[in-house]
Amino acid sequence: MSFPEPDELPQHNQDHESVAQKEQILKQILSPEARMRLNNIKMVKAELCELVEQYLIGMATQGKIRGQLNDDQLKQILLSIQQPKRDFKINRV
Repeated sequence: MSFPEPDELPQHNQDHESVAQKEQILKQILSPEARMRLNNIKMVKAELCELVEQYLIGMATQGKIRGQLNDDQLKQILLSIQQPKRDFKINRV
């Protein structure tokens, strides 16, 4: 059983506090359906979820989000953040 070094404990507490603060902000700005969708995305595409969370928190701290975002609004944000997929068409001669 290994214990964290004494100088690692403050960093761990700061990480835990920042995660708790981020979750609190997301609870305030997202409806329950939108939070559920974001959690589902986190299981599949963690990097996309992290981008969306950073975007939402940034918008909230700037005061650009009024009230709670619903599921449809979150879908629109997700579509705007995702990279467009390229379609390839191969013609055989």
